[in-house]
Amino acid sequence: MQYQVNRAAAIPELKADWNDPIWKNAETGTLTHIRPQSKDHIPQVSFRVLHDDRNIYGIFQAQDRYVRSVETQFQGQVCKDSCVEFFFKPHRGVGYFNLEMNAGGTFLLYYVRNHKRGDKGFADYSILTPQEGKLVQVKTNMPQIIDPEITTPVTWCAQFVLPMNLLENYTGALGNFNGVTWHANFYKCADHTSHPHWITWNPISETNYHLPECFGTLLLA
Repeated sequence: MQYQVNRAAAIPELKADWNDPIWKNAETGTLTHIRPQSKDHIPQVSFRVLHDDRNIYGIFQAQDRYVRSVETQFQGQVCKDSCVEFFFKPHRGVGYFNLEMNAGGTFLLYYVRNHKRGDKGFADYSILTPQEGKLVQVKTNMPQIIDPEITTPVTWCAQFVLPMNLLENYTGALGNFNGVTWHANFYKCADHTSHPHWITWNPISETNYHLPECFGTLLLA
């Protein structure tokens, strides 16, 4: 699949508001590929992404149910909670980043050079430090902790800002974005909720989100 990342007309205010007019300049992508292990609840999930050569701006909207969020530590296992994820490989560098955000706004961010797994995790990857994590902005419209689950229908949003100077610590200089191609996938999961599910933008060959060979295409305009 292919998604065009348009240039931001202005810097989006960090308020996790899907209806903020700034996002009208962004295309809307949807997650439609459902893994067979998913239970009977399948949320409707959309995303929007913009850039301005200094930052990547993005927002997810999840029309969800059975929402749970208990992880509060940076680099904790947020995928076990109600979670949205953006995995992306810039046009330079050997690896990809995986930004994972739970409904409470806690996030995880690695740079994975080799996603093959061994006894100690990935074959080659870097866990971004707390100091680097402070350069990333994430905000949701939900409380940090959601426990017990919200079992009734609820719409939640997660907004993020990824600075280019942080990414370049791992990729090297990325230069001007006009007309370049990145590769990426967008995900929704909720591993340890009462109704786990795994949904993706671009289809994947197995229930494993660390499959860069299954990434779709991002065209930066």
